[in-house]
Amino acid sequence: MDSFSTLIRTASREQHEEVRGSTFMSDLLGRKLGVDAFARYTEQLWFVYGALESAAARLTADPVAGPFVRPELFRMASLEQDLEYLRGPGWRSGISALPATLEYAERITECARTWPAGYVAHHYTRYLGDLSGGQIIRDTAEKAWGFPKKGDGVRFYVFEQISNPAAFKRSYSALLDAVPGDELERQRVVAECKRAYALNNAVFEELGAEFPLTA
Repeated sequence: MDSFSTLIRTASREQHEEVRGSTFMSDLLGRKLGVDAFARYTEQLWFVYGALESAAARLTADPVAGPFVRPELFRMASLEQDLEYLRGPGWRSGISALPATLEYAERITECARTWPAGYVAHHYTRYLGDLSGGQIIRDTAEKAWGFPKKGDGVRFYVFEQISNPAAFKRSYSALLDAVPGDELERQRVVAECKRAYALNNAVFEELGAEFPLTA
């Protein structure tokens, strides 16, 4: 039988590829969109990670989700530095969540409150995704808009407290493999991972509608 971490990774591969291939992200990585589109995406991340990290404090002692509450992953402080750089000192009064972003954040909050294993599914899809594929976005942003390397504007993608990402991912996989639950519960968590990707893709679709490419 495959390990739980392998099951999650393979079962959600199709949804992961859909997110990576979204029109908005393809246009952003292809440098077809301006810095405002990047800043708008960063705004949405602030709402999503706000839901993840506000729940983390309540789940520290939880036997299922608690082991995943790792301060070295926390992104909110970096996101806020980036938004101040991108939107100015009054950024809080000027940003807004898209409807899809609100739905995404609400689902994270609901899982954190009622189903810690479901919260783990969202934790995995977000943090591991940004630790890995997020580096492509950072590199693109630095080159396209001249942001300081690993500095203002892209601090969200810089995990300063994780010196060895490969080793960290191995330890994270071990945590997934240790999540308690029977086969039915495992399948529920896999389904929630797929839902997380779908929610993320919906955000990209709305961003794409907001920043359509003109001929």
